[in-house]
Amino acid sequence: MTKAEIVSTGMYVPNNIVTNDNISKIVDTNDEWIKSRTGISERRISINENTSDLATKAALKALKTGNINPKDIDLIIVATCTPDSFIPSTACIVQKNIKATNAFCFDIDAACSGFIYGVNIARQFIENKSIKKALIIGSETLSKIVDWKDRNTCILFGDGAGAVILKEGESSGIISSYMESCGDKGDFLRCDTVPLYNPYSKCNTKEHINKVSMEGREIFKFAVKAIIKTIKKVLQCSNYNIDDIKYIVPHQANYRIIDYVSKKLNIDKNKFYVNLDKYGNTSSASIPIALDDMNSKNLINNNDKIILVGFGGGLTSGGLLIKWGSNILK
Repeated sequence: MTKAEIVSTGMYVPNNIVTNDNISKIVDTNDEWIKSRTGISERRISINENTSDLATKAALKALKTGNINPKDIDLIIVATCTPDSFIPSTACIVQKNIKATNAFCFDIDAACSGFIYGVNIARQFIENKSIKKALIIGSETLSKIVDWKDRNTCILFGDGAGAVILKEGESSGIISSYMESCGDKGDFLRCDTVPLYNPYSKCNTKEHINKVSMEGREIFKFAVKAIIKTIKKVLQCSNYNIDDIKYIVPHQANYRIIDYVSKKLNIDKNKFYVNLDKYGNTSSASIPIALDDMNSKNLINNNDKIILVGFGGGLTSGGLLIKWGSNILK
């Protein structure tokens, strides 16, 4: 049976490092307060690169690592909640930049779960043999929607992009997946960017706020439940158990969430890959950034089983159980 297999990874983050001490000069906080509550030490904040710029550089790294011609890419999906523009899509801008002239392209927005959703969509095209190669990118410039006066949220987020290339595989690839949405909880994490405004509406645009707002406690509770449920679901749909899994790669939101889940499931914390201390919460980019980080460090090898878990705005969640292949290039 044809599977969708990751054959290459890539990532890119802006050069500008913003430490907790830097943040403390903007809002009333300090390094110890941020670290103890989130596990984050620093994040990357873009100065002059937009979402498509980050996505393009992550894509080019994945193409170079995999020795893949951009013209051989059949599909480009960019998962983002911070696009350059509404039209054209960020995926189409990336297509132009990398000269992937044979690809069809679109964006998706499932917030921090977006990369998981994007990979699962591309997987369907590959498994039914509609395409041969797909480029999936999670890319965000969250710094442009963060409220830099809110110390509870501005400390969390960073900018960055991660990419993977999928192709047909047989013995390795995506084994199982699970996705879920809870729209009734959507107000717990939101960013209003497009007010209803036309000659017939009564919208007061002065009341419009296009910054992230979050109910932290509610998101924490949702995240814990979502991670636990997703891990159990992808294992149930496979022939594996938790002892077969080398790594769990969660969305890098907050170390307290990961720590709590590991205790609830009685799983060694070292099974969870964490790099949020360096990059903060990069939303849809966090999982592919972590994957490229792991791949470049040779932490994942042929036949290793890993679980990717995303959760975030919508509210959304999802996961993938992947058997790592021998074709992956580093």
